[in-house]
Amino acid sequence: MTPSANGCEDCLAIGDLWVHLRLCLTCGHVGCCDSSKNRHATKHYRSAGHPVVSSLEPGEEWAWCYVDQVALAPA
Repeated sequence: MTPSANGCEDCLAIGDLWVHLRLCLTCGHVGCCDSSKNRHATKHYRSAGHPVVSSLEPGEEWAWCYVDQVALAPA
């Protein structure tokens, strides 16, 4: 999946900062994690219904399913 931006797409649009990045595995949207004040990855899930994100952090290889609230092992 190709990331939609080089940072949190929504934070970049409003000139804000983020903590960690998450990649939507359905559409490639890049959002910030729930440790970030805007929580754009979760907001994307709630608005778009895309259930699985993966980490975009260097050295991290995991995914999260919002529907089942479980971490998924890397493929």
